Amino acid sequence: MDNNRDHQSEMSTTQGSRHVSNGGEAHPAADCLSAFDSGRETPAPTLPGAARLSINRCNLPAVILGSLTFQRHPVPLAIDGVRDFHADLCRRLDQVPDHRVRAERFVDYMTVRFCLEELEEAGLTPGGRKKSRANANYLRLVRGWSFDSDGREGAVLKHWAETRFGLLTRHHGGPLYGRGSEAYQDYLTEAARGIYATNAVESQLDLLYTYCQYELARQNPGVTHLTLHRGINHIGDHEVLGREPDGGYLVLLNNLNSFTSVRERADEFGDYLLTVEVPRPKVFFYNRLLPGMLKGEDEYVVIGGVYAVRISTL
Repeated sequence: MDNNRDHQSEMSTTQGSRHVSNGGEAHPAADCLSAFDSGRETPAPTLPGAARLSINRCNLPAVILGSLTFQRHPVPLAIDGVRDFHADLCRRLDQVPDHRVRAERFVDYMTVRFCLEELEEAGLTPGGRKKSRANANYLRLVRGWSFDSDGREGAVLKHWAETRFGLLTRHHGGPLYGRGSEAYQDYLTEAARGIYATNAVESQLDLLYTYCQYELARQNPGVTHLTLHRGINHIGDHEVLGREPDGGYLVLLNNLNSFTSVRERADEFGDYLLTVEVPRPKVFFYNRLLPGMLKGEDEYVVIGGVYAVRISTL
């Protein structure tokens, strides 16, 4: 997935606290990491310790990728091993100029790679009772999220974000009150039930995220942020960490959140409009990514952390 300069940056790796490209030169966006360099005084992290894990499965720790600094100065995020393991898909997509054809190639690749239409080849016992669970693939999870982000599918997606990016789930059917709470344990149980007897569904989600980032980079080269909106009833429904000098709010968002790119549609979901500049690397998927994947209000599912947001009346 490296057919232009923007795509090449997606293949970058992190060495120490410096973000380095394949060519060995410092990535220009590495400024977002400069505050963490050993030669400078380290600021207090904006992402609370109770909202993050100490380890994750991508190229930056949660304390950085979940910070306000990352929102303002994003760098590409890569889930460990995904691009290397699926390098053949990257090469195939690079040769296709039409995004609709690329989407079809991606769906075909997922179907074959994860035996989505040949579940017996994936180890399903013919006549077994678990076929409905084995059919719980990435598309069903995404569609389930669009119906109810606090349902079982939503629990699976939030758990995926938690393990891949190290951002703890803060809300699932209500506040979770930390990892030791009964509510958090109930959420984990629901996520485990959603993952059980599926065919590597979290690996399917890894590839969906990676493909989403590929398409955003290829269709919008040079774009670092997307302006997205969310209808809310009261800012107090969110975890407010502080205020900005311009009157905006610093908000800790859940590890996965739904936004829309259409301002007029956001007013259907609340009395106030929350507007945020979302870094491109924090878009998990959006409804136009794949044909028929989602229907609705130009939905974008966004990875959380600390964000500066603006609140306005509709």
